[in-house]
Amino acid sequence: SDTLFGPDVDPTGEMIRIRNQPFTVVGVMTSKGQSAMGSDQDDVIFAPYSTIMKKLQGQQHINSITVSAATPETKPVADAITEVLRTRHKLMPGDPDDFMVRTLEEMASVRSETARTMGTLLAAIAGVSLLVGGIGIMNIMLVSVTERTREIGLRMAIGARGKDVLLQFLVEAVVLSLFGGIIGIGFGFGLAAAAEEFLEWPTTIPPNAIGMAFGFAAATGVFFGFYPARKAARLDPIEALRFE
Repeated sequence: SDTLFGPDVDPTGEMIRIRNQPFTVVGVMTSKGQSAMGSDQDDVIFAPYSTIMKKLQGQQHINSITVSAATPETKPVADAITEVLRTRHKLMPGDPDDFMVRTLEEMASVRSETARTMGTLLAAIAGVSLLVGGIGIMNIMLVSVTERTREIGLRMAIGARGKDVLLQFLVEAVVLSLFGGIIGIGFGFGLAAAAEEFLEWPTTIPPNAIGMAFGFAAATGVFFGFYPARKAARLDPIEALRFE
């Protein structure tokens, strides 16, 4: 109502169009916020079912019915609905149901299972991405060590210790990883915003997830940057200065 007519405006009696079909507003429901399934309950229009079927769907049968139970126990209600539908559909004992009755608990369970599956899949993708990114960082650092061999030899010749060189290349690897982590976090924020905007999925990115992302990025830099850093730290200064 606020979006279509503005705040503090009573739209009763006004006309709106849905798929170019005129509908008259007869009332506005109180705000309910987000449902247990994550959908916005305030972004809904209620109209007579027969009108919707005839004018918008072009069909004469009902696809689904939503029932509100009077008690918290929904299973007895679902069983009673099943019995009524089996009787109306003239199903014999032993015949399979030609319809489906789902409670909110069952739908929430399916949603949770889907979320767990998606979480596992995303974790696997993240693991592969970390591995590929780590190998890329290691290759970049190995090339850097090769190209800067004379520089490393010169540093060691004027007093730099092996652990100083090791620390230098480890820091460079971590900085490179953190830079990639920043890009990845920005990309994640963009995807979350797109999902919320176009798919109407409520998304929340907790601060600890951002901290974990930076932590994994730093750990990846240390792990995959250690071998190139150790290789640089073990160079012979004399041989390094002779390197062409």
